[in-house]
Amino acid sequence: MTKIYVGNLPFSATEEEIRTLFEHHGAVHSVSLVTDRYTGQPRGFGFVEMDETAAKAAISAVNGQEVGGRALKVDEAKPREDSRGGGGGRGDRGGRW
Repeated sequence: MTKIYVGNLPFSATEEEIRTLFEHHGAVHSVSLVTDRYTGQPRGFGFVEMDETAAKAAISAVNGQEVGGRALKVDEAKPREDSRGGGGGRGDRGGRW
């Protein structure tokens, strides 16, 4: 299973529209459009899960395609970096007190 990042989506895009767009290249296992956790408004990107072979074909075909007047940015999803900080690894402070 491969997770695909789909960016630069029009805010009016629906999961069904994205599913239809990707189904031309193989079976779509899931579609999720990301919304702002506070306002519920679309953030203009989402993810599609497909089998590896279908995902590669879909990435090549759909990247740059226009939807709602916007050129989509489509690529294999990268693992999310932990953005919560944590403050570890202070390193050498240089010298003694």
